[in-house]
Parts: sequence; C-alpha cells; structure tokens
Amino acid sequence: QSTREMAEDDGTYPMQCSAFRKNGFVMLKGHPCRIVEVSTVKTGKHGHAKVHLVGTDIFTQKKYEDICTSTHNMEVPHVKREDYQLTDISVDGYLTLMSDNGELREDLKVPKGQLGGSLCSEFDEGKELLCTVLAACGEECVITMKTNSGLNT
Repeated sequence: QSTREMAEDDGTYPMQCSAFRKNGFVMLKGHPCRIVEVSTVKTGKHGHAKVHLVGTDIFTQKKYEDICTSTHNMEVPHVKREDYQLTDISVDGYLTLMSDNGELREDLKVPKGQLGGSLCSEFDEGKELLCTVLAACGEECVITMKTNSGLNT
C-alpha cells in the first residue's frame, strides 16, 4: 500500500507546505487543526524557505505548531461539516439530531463547556436549534449551534 493510499484511509491527503493559508486545515502533531497563523522564513544562501504553522485542534481548541520546508508535503485532514436539527437531548447526555433528509442520529454527546450549557438551556426554553457537526479523522463533534430561524413563524 502506497503512502498516498495509507493517508487516504486515514482521512487525510498531502499538500505542499507553501500552499497553506490561514483558516485552512492541516494535521499538526497528529491532530486535525485549523490554521491560525502562517509565516515563511527564508534561510541562508542555499537553504530552503521554511513555513511556520500555528493551528488549533478543531475538536479541543488546543494550540499546536510545526515548521516544515516549503517544498515538502504535510497531511491535510478531510473535514466534513454538516448541520443537523436538534430534536432531543437524552438523560445520559446524548443528542438526537436530524439531518436534512430526515435521518436521525443519536451517537454524539452534548459538547463540554459553555457550548454544551447554552445548547441545553436554549433547548429547554423550546428554541429550534441547528447544530453544526464537524467530522475529521474518525472523530465528530458539535462545534457550534444557532437558532433555526427557518422554522419559526
């Protein structure tokens, strides 16, 4: 199995370091990250330019950084973003989410922290909520929510 096939199985694809831009995605230290800072450092007379990347983990918001030669490749995660309507929250903390085509899923937990607290309290108030789920590298989680204004009349 080639390196490319192994990377695709892992949910990533290669991209040249010089092509990375702010707000793009990259794997830093094995974590799928959103790039928050990109800077290029030119080295000596015969050296290659280096790219300094700073990113935050898309699931934990933890900061990671790395430096690579601009002509080398780094892995980029395949990131899928999907909105679901929140239909219920179980007593054990699982969300019941409905996709646009009406399929239900009950495999994601209420997110930790302020987002989870807001989500529960606004759902208890009877608001129609849309949850945005980000999926990458075999992990999924709710990253944001908004009131579903399309349903309120």
